[in-house]
Amino acid sequence: MKFSEKNKDFFQNVYDVVRLIPEGRATSYGSIANYLGSPRSSRMVGWAINAAHDYKDVPAHRVVNRIGLLTGKMHFTDPNQMQRLLKKEGVEVTKDKIMNFKEVYWDPTIELEL
Repeated sequence: MKFSEKNKDFFQNVYDVVRLIPEGRATSYGSIANYLGSPRSSRMVGWAINAAHDYKDVPAHRVVNRIGLLTGKMHFTDPNQMQRLLKKEGVEVTKDKIMNFKEVYWDPTIELEL
């Protein structure tokens, strides 16, 4: 897949935000898009996350959908890897959903100053 320079910059911005998510916390595609000033770009954030597996320093497993579902799990080498990584960080996951998502949720618009 070929991306424009604008998309590459957007992807890098997504990776920069994802790198700031603390261990044991998770955020959503939409929250990242909103923080980056593109509230209608959550799908593009998802594309960036799917392409992030080449970057070992981007904790893509910490990005889920708006209700805490592990919707990106099929893009990992093993579909259970996302859940394993979250559980290793102390995040409770049952049936592909973060159980205490409200407590685990990390909102970049609150946690990071613009």
